[in-house]
Formats: sequence, C-alpha cells, structure tokens
Amino acid sequence: MLTFYNPYIIGAISTMGGFLFGTDISSISAFIGVDAYKDYFGHPDDIVQGGITAAMPGGAFIGANVAGYVSNRFGRKPSIIMATIFWVIGCALCSAAQSVGMLVVGRLIKGICVGWCSSQVPVYLAEQSPKEIRGRLVGCQQLATTIGILVMFYVSYGCSFIKSETSWRLAWGLQIIPGFLLAVGMIFCPESTRWLAAHDRWDEAENIVQRIYNQPIDSPQVQAEIKEMHEAIRLEREAADVTYMDMFRARLITRTIAGMSAQLWSQLVGVNVMMYYIVDIFTMAGLTGNTNLVSSSIQYVINFVMTIPAILFVDRWGRRITLLAGSAFMAVCLFTVAGLLAGYGHYVDELGGNADVRWVVTGPPSKGVIAACYLFVAAFAVSWGPVSWIYISEIFPLPVRANAAGLATATNWIMNFALAFFVPVAFRNIQWKTYIIFGVFCIASFVQVFFTYHETKGRSLEEISALFESGVSPFAKAPPAHALARVTGKKVESVSDHDSTASHHVHDEKMA
Repeated sequence: MLTFYNPYIIGAISTMGGFLFGTDISSISAFIGVDAYKDYFGHPDDIVQGGITAAMPGGAFIGANVAGYVSNRFGRKPSIIMATIFWVIGCALCSAAQSVGMLVVGRLIKGICVGWCSSQVPVYLAEQSPKEIRGRLVGCQQLATTIGILVMFYVSYGCSFIKSETSWRLAWGLQIIPGFLLAVGMIFCPESTRWLAAHDRWDEAENIVQRIYNQPIDSPQVQAEIKEMHEAIRLEREAADVTYMDMFRARLITRTIAGMSAQLWSQLVGVNVMMYYIVDIFTMAGLTGNTNLVSSSIQYVINFVMTIPAILFVDRWGRRITLLAGSAFMAVCLFTVAGLLAGYGHYVDELGGNADVRWVVTGPPSKGVIAACYLFVAAFAVSWGPVSWIYISEIFPLPVRANAAGLATATNWIMNFALAFFVPVAFRNIQWKTYIIFGVFCIASFVQVFFTYHETKGRSLEEISALFESGVSPFAKAPPAHALARVTGKKVESVSDHDSTASHHVHDEKMA
C-alpha cells in the first residue's frame, strides 16, 4: 500500500486536525450577527450564545482526556482516524439542527474530535519528525488552524448572503469534507516510530526511521536516532505503570506544570475574545453590517500570515524568547484597547440590537482599537499560537507522552469552555475592563515563562527529557547534547564541550 514517509507530507495530512478546529471557530463568529441565524434560534441572549459557543470546547475537554488512552492502546494513527468519526457526526447534527439543544449536542460531538486531534496530532508529529524541523512541523498544527479559520470565515460570509436558514446549514454541512480528507489521508501515513518501538515492533520502527530520513539504515543519523529510542524506552520501562497522579510527583511535576500552563496561558492571554467575538468588538468600534464582517476577516488573514514566520523560524528563535516577546506585546495591545475604550468611549443600553454590546467608541480612537486588535492577533500568531502546541509535544517522556499531552490539552479546553461563557457576560457588565483582565494574564504568563520554562530547540525528545531531569535552571546554559544523551540512570559528573566551560551535574531522579 502507498505510504508517505516525507515528513512534510505527513505534517500536511495530519495537521488537517488543526484545520478542523479553525473551521469551527469562524463558523460561529461569522453567524452570531446574521439575522437568519438569530431568527431561527430565537435571538439567543448572552447566556444561551455562551452555551452554544462553549459546547465545542466542552466536547474537546472530553476528547482530550480520552485520546491519550486510545492512542497508547491502539496507536497514534488509528486514534486520529477514529476521532474523525465524531467530527462527521457532529457536523451533520449541526447542519440539520432543529433547535438550540440539537445545535449544542452537535457542537459537543464535534468538539470531541477537536480535543482528540489537538492532543494527539502534535504528539504524532513530534515522534515522527527529525529534531532539526520538529518545531516547524508541529507548529504547522497552528498554521492549519489559521487556514481553517480563514477559509471557513469566507465560506460563511458568502453563505450569509443567502437570506434563509440554508445559509448556516450549508456552511456547517461543508465542514464534513475536511474531516473526511483527514481520515483518508491518515490511512497513507506511517505509524509513530516511538509508539512502534514502545510496543517492541522494532523492525517496523527502524524501517520508518530510515525512510523518514531517506538514508541507509547504517547511516550515522539513522543509527543515532534508533540508539536514542532504544535508550529512552529502556529507561522509561524502569518507571513503568505511570498513572495520572505520578505526573504530579517529583520526576514529572515540573513538566506537567509547564505543559498545563502553556495551554492555560494560550487561552488566558485573550485570543478567543478576538476569535469568537470579533464581530462584537468591532461593533463597539462603530462598525456595522458587511463592513464589520469584512473588517473582522482581516484579523483572520493576519493570523494566517503571521503564523508562517513562526513556523519557519521557531527552530532558530527558540521557544522561550518567542513566548516572552509574545506575552509582552499582547499585554501592550490589550491595555491600549482598554485605555482607548475607557478614555474615549461611553456606555449604551445596546447597539444595533445587540444587548451584549454596551460600550461604543467612535472617531479616530475607534481606529486605534481596531489597529490594536490586529496587532494583538499578529503577536499571538507568531508566538503563543504555535509554540504552546510545540512545547507540550516535546517535554514529556514516552510512556506518559500521550496521556500528558491529553491532560495539558484538556486544560486548554476547559479554559476555552469557561471563557466562552465569561466573555459575553463580561462585555455586558464590565465592558472595557475585560481587556485589563486579559492584559494582566499576559503579564503573568511572561513571569512564569521567564522563571520556569526550559529552552528545547534543537534537541531530541530524549535529550529534552534528560534536560528536565537534570536540575539545570532555565536561566543557566543547558548541558550539551552529548551530556544529556548520556543520562542513563547514573550520575554524570562535570561534563562539558566546546560550547561551555562550566561543569554540569546531571542526576536521574527515581519516580516518587
């Protein structure tokens, strides 16, 4: 059977899982202000609309928690294929929705697939990718999400000119197509080499490594990769039967906190305020009708365009500095929006029939609000957007990688779920102060990244695992790669190379 071994082709197919998530984001944001949608579902108020929006991340929370077990039991590839079943069923229910309840159930089922894929596609890609391009390939998950947002927004915008319920039914029904393409494409991708090795299917694993690198089996690069896999699996089997509770004990807790917080901050920095409710934000800035929708679409174009340099250069820039710069710039943008709204805006009972919009700003300050929103999206797209997914795919050891990625991703989705309810209520009650809250979260994310996140660029998954166990401070120059690769359960004394004259003492901690 035809099988693709080129890592870029594997990435293009598997990251279709991110595309699915993107289509869901803009399929809601494009219709919340459309009469055909509002009339059919009884003009949902802020609580009901929050529930409709939150149904997807609620399902994603379930999917992220289930995915790890299924992925470990049956394999990364079958797991991703299984997830698409939920997507197709959910899309069909949404397209055929007869009530708010049916729409919520459909979005919940779709969400199971989104959470499933968002936790396992980065794991699959990280385990398949040569370390030199791992960040680039895993980051393509976020690039695919931005493409999905952009494509679906314009599909929905076009459908919005249909002056009946057919507008949203057609748009949501078309979402079935990328789910089908993901399922078919994954059939022609190889299974994860790490998963095969962990299940003692070494012949298959070594054959796939050779084909991915496109080098003879006895080449130094292929042999080094295979040797690292052997050593990592030997070490991890000494710490077998790891439970979820073990992830919060001595050996793994640093990584668990890093992974969960990366996903937590990716939501709390405020991006979904911009993604789900951009139409409401631009209504506050005085835009209405098609002008609002077209202006809203510009942020999706920015999101896509600015994700590209992140994908191309994240393996050169590094993870830490990218996250730090993103947090700082986003905080400035959010405080700017809050300042302009507070200083030049005023309270209204409602605007354009939308009771959730109770603050409006006009004139030049409104243009400043729009510009700051665009700059915020650009900063997120080049930093937290892709890097939060890259980081969680790298930092966990093999036996817990699928479960830990699921746990971290579940943190993302439960926060996404909560924010879907919070934002419309916040816009109604505290207006511009909403942006101050998210600006403070950006500052908090900067502080945590600065003090606790290790740099992982350019290292194999096995070296990263050893780095976290080494006790080296995130501020210190990390031990050289060959030193980390030698962590085998014994003390490694005073190892240095041409990049460092300092001595490093690396210890392997036993599972607490």
